[in-house]
Amino acid sequence: MDVNYIVLAIPVFFLLIGIEVLFSKLRQTNYYRLNDAVTNLSCGIGQQVVGIFLKTATFIGYQFIYANYRLFDMPQTFLMWFLLFIGVDFFYYWFHRYAHEISFLWGSHIVHHQSEEYNFTVALRQAWLQGAFSCFFYLPLAVVGFDPIMFVTISAFQTLYQFWIHTQTIHTLPQPVELILNTPSHHRVHHGVNPKYIDRNMGGTLIIWDRIFGTFQPEDEEVVYGVKDQPKSWNPLWLNFHYWIELFRDLPKASNRADRWRMLVKQPGWRPPELGGVNPPKEVTPDTFPKYDTKVPEGLNYYVLVQYALILLSSSGFLFLPDDFNTLVKLGSAALIILSIVNLGGIFEKRRWVAYPEYFRLLVFSASIVLFFRESAFLIPVTGFALFLMVASAYWFFQFWHIFTKPAHVIPDED
Repeated sequence: MDVNYIVLAIPVFFLLIGIEVLFSKLRQTNYYRLNDAVTNLSCGIGQQVVGIFLKTATFIGYQFIYANYRLFDMPQTFLMWFLLFIGVDFFYYWFHRYAHEISFLWGSHIVHHQSEEYNFTVALRQAWLQGAFSCFFYLPLAVVGFDPIMFVTISAFQTLYQFWIHTQTIHTLPQPVELILNTPSHHRVHHGVNPKYIDRNMGGTLIIWDRIFGTFQPEDEEVVYGVKDQPKSWNPLWLNFHYWIELFRDLPKASNRADRWRMLVKQPGWRPPELGGVNPPKEVTPDTFPKYDTKVPEGLNYYVLVQYALILLSSSGFLFLPDDFNTLVKLGSAALIILSIVNLGGIFEKRRWVAYPEYFRLLVFSASIVLFFRESAFLIPVTGFALFLMVASAYWFFQFWHIFTKPAHVIPDED
């Protein structure tokens, strides 16, 4: 439980993202857009920050079942590790499948599918509360008697495997690999909004479950990425909760309790006839499915990049050293990180509300640097750096103040 393999892999993730960005530039493939990539990473940061509080609860649940209701004591042999890997992947398939087929569960997973690009940053675009739902699917492994530490380790590596399949730079692999393992080709299909691709290829590491249970689909037409009803936002907080907000907003509109229940448990988008019924997916192409995009001045893009680099550095320290902070500091740090990534999403959208919260964030962010080093011999130079950082960032942001003080309906796409 002490080793967070996902966090330890973050430097490798960013190295591979950098290589893919370079490849995309050299080949002029346009796999990346700044606003989309930053939003993907923001969702990933938020998921890890929330996970610090959530993972403890989900782990305790598994540990409680294991301690009180296990039937056997599985030895830590190679065979048992292999069987646990098969079990984790099997139950992941069923959670993943139900998360696509049950409306309420779809709200815990939709974030991962919202990007209309397909690159390594999409792998890090994770829903913040997915673990609160997926954990229940793995409890049979605790009942069987697989040790909690074994389970956490295998789960982490099953998640790590899925990073590399989020790419367009690898087309297909040798047939035996494509037959057994989940590959970039298989997973591109999974992210497609093309009607024939929707709810296909649910596997994590293995693709055999899809072949066995009838959800396999080969990649045989150009993939159009995204979700049917694009939320059109770069705000990671809204992206994580908009589906549930809209679902529960519509529930009271149904005329009877049975239909309200169906809206929760039937396929995403199901509505009774009185609310418009089910809209079947339409055939799409890149030309008929335009990507959501917003334009900001180039100087503001650079501002976001610099601020995001600082947020990544501070978030990494928070994620690598969570035990060094008490609960109150953890909550405050998590709130500051969430505020930071929400503000950057608001900047991309040129929202009026972001103007004053961004100045507040700069002030608190700089103050937190000083507080972190308050007992260090470097307090004086760090304080000077923090003050310079705040003033320089505030001045830089102020250069675009007029963008954020215009009424929302007259904000232009470019400035």
